[in-house]
Amino acid sequence: MLALETSTFRNAMARLGAAVNIVTTGTREDPVGFTASAVCSVTDTPPTLLVCLNRASRAREAFVMGGPLCVNVLSASQQTLSNHFASPNSMTDRFAVGHWTTLATGAPVLEEAVATFDCRISQIVEVGTHSVLFGVVEALRIHETAGGLVYFNRAYHALPHTAP
Repeated sequence: MLALETSTFRNAMARLGAAVNIVTTGTREDPVGFTASAVCSVTDTPPTLLVCLNRASRAREAFVMGGPLCVNVLSASQQTLSNHFASPNSMTDRFAVGHWTTLATGAPVLEEAVATFDCRISQIVEVGTHSVLFGVVEALRIHETAGGLVYFNRAYHALPHTAP
C-alpha cells in the first residue's frame, strides 16, 4: 500500500465543504471556545454529534475534563467571529464579542447562531493528532431566518437563507 502524503490529504479535505461553528464549554463566567468545521451528526437516537479538536489546542484541557459541549453554527454574517475565535486571543477576549447565554448544560450559547446544539460529552476517542468528542444533545435552538457560513477550499462562503 502506498503511503499518502499529508499535504495531498489536506488539499483533498479542503474541498470538503463544512459548516463553520464556535464550539464552547465551561460556563458564562469561565468560558472556553474555538472555531471548528469538523462537526457532524452521528445518530438521531439518541441525538448525538461529534466534534474533532486538535490535541495541541489550548482549549482541549477544558473539554477533556468532560461536561458540556455546545456547537453554535455560524451565520453568513459571522465570518469575523469565526476568525476571532480561531485567533490567539485570550478566552476572555473571545467571549467579549457576541451575545452569550446558556441553555440546559450551562455551556456558553451564542444567541445569534443559526442553530445551537447544547450537549453533554459522552465519550472521547483519541485518533492521531485529534480528540473526537461525542456529545449527546440535551437542548437545541434554531433560527429559521439566517443563512449559513461554510468553509470550502480554504475560504469562507455565505449560503443564503432558504425557506424549509
